[in-house]
Amino acid sequence: MRLLGLDVGSKTVGVAISDPLGITAQELETIKIDESKFSFGMRQIRKLVRKYDVEGFVLGLPKNMDGSSGHSVERSKQYGERLKEKFDLPVHYMDERLTTVQADRILVQEAGVHDRVERKKVIDQMAAVLILQSYLEATRKDK
Repeated sequence: MRLLGLDVGSKTVGVAISDPLGITAQELETIKIDESKFSFGMRQIRKLVRKYDVEGFVLGLPKNMDGSSGHSVERSKQYGERLKEKFDLPVHYMDERLTTVQADRILVQEAGVHDRVERKKVIDQMAAVLILQSYLEATRKDK
């Protein structure tokens, strides 16, 4: 079962895909969005759903450190509702506190990407990988 992991921001959506067995997550791309123009990247997501035969979505919920919800959580939930309406596929949510910080650390320390501009191009994808991988591990049946 393949899932798309999404890190929804105000200007971009980082996208990751699970392998067919649902064990690992790999980065795919970053989709530019523009909320003011009601452009949410659904056309590109539709292409990915078809290409990879996606059966569901995992969205990060960027809760505050104290566990409370803010505007970013609402943005993710609204995006999830759009996905449900457009694709009629299940949408799951995963706590994503600190995934962007973790993604930045991985890019610098493990991938050697020290240039901020270069990191900015892929950080949303890496955050999507971390969100999806966390979900896959949390729901793995053979734990």
